[in-house]
Amino acid sequence: MRWMICAILALLPAFAMAQSRTVLPDEVALRVEVEHMAATPMEREMIIIRIQGTYRRHVTREALQQPDLSGFNWSQLGPDRWWEERIGGRMYKRFERKMALYPDTAGSLTVGAFTHNLTLTDESDNWFEYPVSSEPVTIEVAPAPQGEDWWFPVRRLRISDKWSNAPDQLEPGEGVLRIVQIEALGVTPEMIPPMPDLTSPSAMIFAHPEKRLVDLSPEGPVTRAFWRWTIRPTNDTSAIVEPISFAYFDTTERTHREAVITAQRVAYNAGSAPAAAVAMDPARQARLPGRWALVLGLCVFVGGVVYGISGRRFSRAQVYGCFPILDRLRLRMWRAARSGDARAQRRAIAALLQRDGADPVLLERLQQVDRVIFAPKAPLWRADTNG
Repeated sequence: MRWMICAILALLPAFAMAQSRTVLPDEVALRVEVEHMAATPMEREMIIIRIQGTYRRHVTREALQQPDLSGFNWSQLGPDRWWEERIGGRMYKRFERKMALYPDTAGSLTVGAFTHNLTLTDESDNWFEYPVSSEPVTIEVAPAPQGEDWWFPVRRLRISDKWSNAPDQLEPGEGVLRIVQIEALGVTPEMIPPMPDLTSPSAMIFAHPEKRLVDLSPEGPVTRAFWRWTIRPTNDTSAIVEPISFAYFDTTERTHREAVITAQRVAYNAGSAPAAAVAMDPARQARLPGRWALVLGLCVFVGGVVYGISGRRFSRAQVYGCFPILDRLRLRMWRAARSGDARAQRRAIAALLQRDGADPVLLERLQQVDRVIFAPKAPLWRADTNG
């Protein structure tokens, strides 16, 4: 009898410790909650889950162990959150981890059990390990639409089109940097479509490497893609950069949409760009070929008669003075005037002055062209056939 009493007394501390380490079902609980969605999610569409713990015991240490999440890509949306909350008149410690899942395939996909490895304390302030697990959750996933060039499901999409300076007020020879920013909620960086080709029939375009950044928010990942090009007109006036577009699926409204980035005119400033030296009257320009042919024929005939009678040899300057249409420099000057190329016109006039000397008429026209280039409000010289 004495021996039995001693054995019972010896087992009392262990029994008391076992009693103090007994965890009741309502003292710890872990579950996975899938955020409600208006429709069945499709492949690669974001699904938000919350792993939530409710604990009435004092938690000294903890570590959440997640399953392998086979069939999903995933992203954790920020750090774990702990807070205290009164439930049924009792204070509980609450835990939550928020994650975004992206199903790789359609069908019934299972999110396995999460295990929260807790270190609790008993009534004697001794620590002991206690794991608690959630129940697996099954999610139905619909297939993505067929025939899509790039399947891009997104909860919210914002596009901004920015330029380093005003694209229609460039200085001669200057380029402009275009930056298109794509901001997409609910996608990871690799889900955004690749940077498109920006084209223009009359501009030189240099594409820069794109950049993609991601921030985490309670609503899901926010990915920003930056598409950049340097653009410069290849002519002396302006160029049109053609529009670009891509398709996406609005998961909030459950509808397909197309994002269009509009065309843009890239041009030199009217006050500094090479100005038109002349605006030829269309009717007069249409009559010009026949008129020139008649004048040329008469000049050649008269010149031949005079040359044959006099027996003299004419210098080049004299020939060009009699027959200006034969002068290549003057023809170059008139072509530049008709096409509106003031700088080419100035080069032709300068070449004429260098060859023939200080001709007062050419000097006056050179001043007029200089005023067109450097003072655009000056009156323009109109091209004609009189030298």
